[in-house]
Amino acid sequence: MIIHTAEPGDIPAILLLYNHAIRETTAAWVSREETLDDRQAWFEGRRKQDLPVLIASAADGTLLGFASYGPFRPREGYRLTAEHTVYVDPKAQRRGVGKALLLRLLDMARAQGLHVLVGAVDGQNKASIGLHEALGFEVTGRLPQVGTKFGRWLDLVFMTKVLTEEDAPEG
Repeated sequence: MIIHTAEPGDIPAILLLYNHAIRETTAAWVSREETLDDRQAWFEGRRKQDLPVLIASAADGTLLGFASYGPFRPREGYRLTAEHTVYVDPKAQRRGVGKALLLRLLDMARAQGLHVLVGAVDGQNKASIGLHEALGFEVTGRLPQVGTKFGRWLDLVFMTKVLTEEDAPEG
């Protein structure tokens, strides 16, 4: 497995994986599949903000998963906190892909001076919750029935990891 920064040529494969998650899972709480233009705009937005988009690929170049992070909330007070996302192809799950991607995101977040990384996980996604806990994230909140998909209510679980022990900045 190779983990590297995504390039524009990776966007179609990222789109296929993301749209699969929309159709088949509760990892993405939306019902409308994205277009190539949607995903390209997302990618360019990340690049303009100097935010990572990573991909994990097999030796033959097949996409195994992707990960990124972006602003947690738009207010200035949250500027040192980011929310991350990790998607793994179902055929590659339970093979360390998600762990490898999330470990790399943690390193990048620290290098960019972030203080906290947040994951927002479907409360029924035991594999994702377990992965986060194994990497030192804590369940810091559960919002019951705040989402809906496939005709059922979904709980949102916030998983957080403090990345640095520095004092808060002034202002």
